[in-house]
Amino acid sequence: MPRSLLARSLCLLAVSVLILVALPGHAGQPRRSAHLSGADAQFKSVLETIERGRLDVALSEVDRLIARYPNFRLAHLVRGDLLLARAKPIELFGNTGHGASERLDELRAEAYVRLRAYIEHPSPDLIPRYLIQFAPTQKNAIVVDGGRSRVYVYENANGMPRLVEDYYTTLGKRGIEKLREGDKKTPVGVYEVTSRIPGNKLPDLYGWGAFPINYPNEWDRMLGKTGYGIWLHGVPSDTYARAPWASDGCIALANPDIEELAKRVQPGNTPVILADRVEWLTPEAWRAERDAFMRQLETWRADWESLDAARYLSHYARNFRSDGMDLAAWKAHKRKVNKGKTWIKVSLNNMSVFRSPGKQSLIAVTYDQGYRSNNLTQRTRKRQYWTIEDGRWKIAHEGPVRRAALALPESFPRKRR
Repeated sequence: MPRSLLARSLCLLAVSVLILVALPGHAGQPRRSAHLSGADAQFKSVLETIERGRLDVALSEVDRLIARYPNFRLAHLVRGDLLLARAKPIELFGNTGHGASERLDELRAEAYVRLRAYIEHPSPDLIPRYLIQFAPTQKNAIVVDGGRSRVYVYENANGMPRLVEDYYTTLGKRGIEKLREGDKKTPVGVYEVTSRIPGNKLPDLYGWGAFPINYPNEWDRMLGKTGYGIWLHGVPSDTYARAPWASDGCIALANPDIEELAKRVQPGNTPVILADRVEWLTPEAWRAERDAFMRQLETWRADWESLDAARYLSHYARNFRSDGMDLAAWKAHKRKVNKGKTWIKVSLNNMSVFRSPGKQSLIAVTYDQGYRSNNLTQRTRKRQYWTIEDGRWKIAHEGPVRRAALALPESFPRKRR
């Protein structure tokens, strides 16, 4: 629907008009269907009914929404505007002289990001740039778009990412790209769910339950990033959703949404990609990027088997680190090892490959390494981080995958001494 018609149709919700004016490139574009469910789908339906000018029907719809989700405060605010519209024109979304202005601003912000997500929903034909390759055992991946306050869930459809769900979410109150403890920001990077904590083991602040992730990961620690306890979790029982930027760095979803998301989470296996703003690729561009990197990865593996130390070591970046070794120490170690080998066979199984969001070109590769030689056989779960150096992908970190220790979020209530 053209922007002008949509703006006229939503004139009762002044904030919606402001949203539409602010959205670049919306004029004349049809809105895409969203993978919405629950309250999100019902709330979108209410706005569409208002858009069609059927205000009494919209009021009935919002009443049904509130009956099902009585703590959905944004729906209550829309209901109040619809009732007030019967008596006088609406000048401002949340057109009330009552209530704290800060809380109203939070609800207006929530309305903004929800409506923007409905209008600018990604095409199902596009793929997040980061999902290069699922491991065969990974059923789903979670991609968080910080700029949209959305959580997108992708299914592993025979190796091809397919969008199956998306949800509104709350992120760090000071934005994206966590650098240090206490900065109230949500990290950017490639992570994984490490465990699951049921809500009955947690304070009410975390609602249905929580999924901790492994921030800081190996790369974060190399960069000197600090902080701990980043979780995907629910919200207090008296709240349906929090403001878009209200957590201490965690990713907080409505309790019905995280309960639904839980059906697709495999602790220890589900990747969580946290982005400032998701980059989308066509399937053709996605395949080209994937194939180019996988060729480079296979060249590294074959060069390792060749016993040609110079060829093998050419794949490592100048700033390489591994368990306390820099590049010089790594080279000396590998040359010494190779002297005792007459043959090497290396297999890479159960491999996942995910590109990290952010300014730096970075790819995380996790795999089960099968190593056999004339005098050693071993299997190790390993992770590498590849960066661009001199126009070519090279390994900047390599090491065994270690289990992340559980850390409580900064928001976790501390007992008074």
